[in-house]
Amino acid sequence: MEMIKKYPKAIQWTVLLIFFFSLCFAIQVPEGYEFAKAGTEFIDKDKLDQTKYSVFWRLPAFIAWMPGWINDSVYFLLNEWLPIEYFDTSIQETRSRPLVLHITRFISSTMLFLIQFIREILIGGVETIVAFTSWDFLSANPWAKLPGLPWTIVAGGAVLLGHKLSGKNLAIFAAITMIYISAFGQWKPSMQTLSFVMVAAPISFILGLGFGIWAYKSKKVEKILNPLLNVAQTMPHYSYLVPIMVLFGIGDHAGAIATIIFATPPMVRLTLLGLRKVSPEVIEAGKMSGCTDYQLLSEVLIPTARRDILIGVNQVIMQCLAMAVIASFIGAKGLGWNLLLALNQLRIGLALEAGICITLIAVLLDKLSLAWANKQKNYFENPTPFQKNKYFYIFAGVVVVGYIFSYLGTFFFKDGFNYFFIVPHNKGISTEAFWDAGVDWILVNFFDTLKIFNTWLIVDVLIPMKNAFLRMPIVATFVLFMGAGYIIGGIRSAIIVGSFTLFIAMTEWWDRALITMYMATFGVIVSGIIGITIGTLSAQNKTSSRITIGVCDTLQTFPSFVYLIPVIMLFGVTDTSVLIAVVIYATIPATRYTIEGLRSVPSALHDAGSMSGVNRLQRWLKIELPLAFPHMMLGINQTVVFALFMVIIGAMIGTTDLGQYILKALSDRQGTGNGLMLGLCVAFIGLAVDNLIRTWAEQQKKLLGQD
Repeated sequence: MEMIKKYPKAIQWTVLLIFFFSLCFAIQVPEGYEFAKAGTEFIDKDKLDQTKYSVFWRLPAFIAWMPGWINDSVYFLLNEWLPIEYFDTSIQETRSRPLVLHITRFISSTMLFLIQFIREILIGGVETIVAFTSWDFLSANPWAKLPGLPWTIVAGGAVLLGHKLSGKNLAIFAAITMIYISAFGQWKPSMQTLSFVMVAAPISFILGLGFGIWAYKSKKVEKILNPLLNVAQTMPHYSYLVPIMVLFGIGDHAGAIATIIFATPPMVRLTLLGLRKVSPEVIEAGKMSGCTDYQLLSEVLIPTARRDILIGVNQVIMQCLAMAVIASFIGAKGLGWNLLLALNQLRIGLALEAGICITLIAVLLDKLSLAWANKQKNYFENPTPFQKNKYFYIFAGVVVVGYIFSYLGTFFFKDGFNYFFIVPHNKGISTEAFWDAGVDWILVNFFDTLKIFNTWLIVDVLIPMKNAFLRMPIVATFVLFMGAGYIIGGIRSAIIVGSFTLFIAMTEWWDRALITMYMATFGVIVSGIIGITIGTLSAQNKTSSRITIGVCDTLQTFPSFVYLIPVIMLFGVTDTSVLIAVVIYATIPATRYTIEGLRSVPSALHDAGSMSGVNRLQRWLKIELPLAFPHMMLGINQTVVFALFMVIIGAMIGTTDLGQYILKALSDRQGTGNGLMLGLCVAFIGLAVDNLIRTWAEQQKKLLGQD
């Protein structure tokens, strides 16, 4: 009894695990159900009906009807619901079209026009004037056929913006990025990607800011938005593409719409966070000054919350770039499209070039937006008109000089290509041969080592682990999750986690969900060990902490797709490639949060520990780790989300998890229902783990008096 009173949680966990494993061994695998390397399948089709409704093993697919119902609902909305008449100018007749289809077509055409307009300005020339007039106007007025912006002008603008926001270091990095992109002949796809971001990011910002302010003003709206934002931020990238493709078709506009939906939630979160952080004294001072509600919002709340809102802009830009690559699956042009083609052709060197360009653009935009967020306005300076507008004047000079050089280039370069305007892809520098040779050298010299490692990992670690997960009966799994929820957070957490688990269990993809969980679990365990180890070592002094966090910041800006390139080079199209990419990607938050947690421990406690005679290991175990644990658990929470996202993205190279079925839904005209349901399954896995970890972390904060 004394042990139970002293260690109640440990006893509860022990009983839960014993009960779980007892159920696993007591419930036998149904006859005809076999484990194979590609997953679990019903090998004996004659025994299928006998096995699939064994409720202790697997639940029947009670909600298998939902994908079909979603498909029928979408079809009804697009083809039958509320038809309206409109005049079709192309055939000069009045036609009828359902309201939803009318709205989606209007949105599609608007988005496509905006993307093409910016794209024409950057690389094509101002021929978009035809949207306002006609081709006859262009024919009659040659002056209207202005060329697009030469790469020198865009590069000069980026350099000036970097210098204005953060000084010469960022200006130099901007110059290196632009020169690299141009020299390697990647300017056109890079500007296509940039035009994509320049349309999606402002719209996401406006929507996120609006919903964030609305949630701040209304508690009811906040309560409604919170679960929607939770689901949206844990839904895999691919899941957004399926319904968008059905509603809006394929192309740049569809990719932009999917990107807007994907990038808006973090803006909402950070807007709400920033407004909530404004002190009551500031708000009261604004009211006492006679501010109206609008003035209080525009002149007091938003300026005070400026940094958090601009951090939201940074997150929006990063999400847009991450989605820009994924959007290539539904026809979005740019670097993501080139990367996808290169990977499909197994041209690793070409894919790496496109990946480096995406990374450079992501890092540059990340640093520019963060510098903008952190830049402080000097209210005491009194600049002259020239000082106030000097960057504008300099940029105007850059535009003039750039166009002059571009014009002179038409005479200087005789091969038909004006390198002062744009470097064509086939005329730029290429390192494809170098990277391919590097891959060949590695494979020739380390083939046996890589093969041995790959075989050992798959045969001795991954397959047994996968089979262990697939061997879990539904009843045992449900007991495990419900029990964990009850031990950590009481009956409320148990119900939440159990509801998420039950939803997945009632679909027809429970086995695929288990494979997804196995891959994410492997990635989280390895990433957690590596991240905590690196974070602990780096947290010992300020210099190593700063360097490691800087590396994490840089790696976190890389679009997740990029991490697949080097591992495919080494391990080919295997589960090993996906899981190593998962580990690399998911280690970032674990490392970062470990450093931040350990560095937040007050120095007075370090001194107290030293005076008590503890060594460094004892200080870490008894003082630093317990105090930093809640913050580190938030890092593990992010690690889980990162791992899930990367596992689903890895389906592109042939995994057998939920991501594979989401990709199949992209090529199915009736895939809307499946895509949404599969996305919800992935989101609910993430939300279940999120609930457990957050609840655990909050409890530890209360015990430590940190709440």
